[in-house]
Amino acid sequence: MTEQAQVTPADSPRDHALDRLARAAYSLSAADARLRGRATRTAGALSLTHARAMRALADQGPLTVTQLATATETTNAAATQLVNGLVNADYVTRERSAGDKRTAVVTLTPTGTQRHRERQAVLTQALHAALSHHDTAALDAATDVLRHLAAIYDQL
Repeated sequence: MTEQAQVTPADSPRDHALDRLARAAYSLSAADARLRGRATRTAGALSLTHARAMRALADQGPLTVTQLATATETTNAAATQLVNGLVNADYVTRERSAGDKRTAVVTLTPTGTQRHRERQAVLTQALHAALSHHDTAALDAATDVLRHLAAIYDQL
């Protein structure tokens, strides 16, 4: 007979707060999944991973697929699939490196640059509208919590 971990109800205010945080993290993950679904069904929709890739390219310039994988915190195989979708949408180009034919270099197109700017403007406006009542310290604390959650998810 295997032993099961005994689950005890949270009884301290901190336990309740951590439970609310875990539930909010699940909600964020579900919202990301819905966004990814829309990105596969709706022309012009961008998943968070697509948006991260386009932001990395806008910030850093042309990147190899390996560099883009690192920038988007994903695998080379996933980055290749990501690039395929972005190429099909005319948001990026992929060309073989002159120095190493095994390496593909990904560059934002003018259409991709414009789409990135539009999405960043919408995101910035939404963040300001939704979070304007929080001060810088609260936003920094939220950033810290999200980074710790990402590290926890990587351990699961």
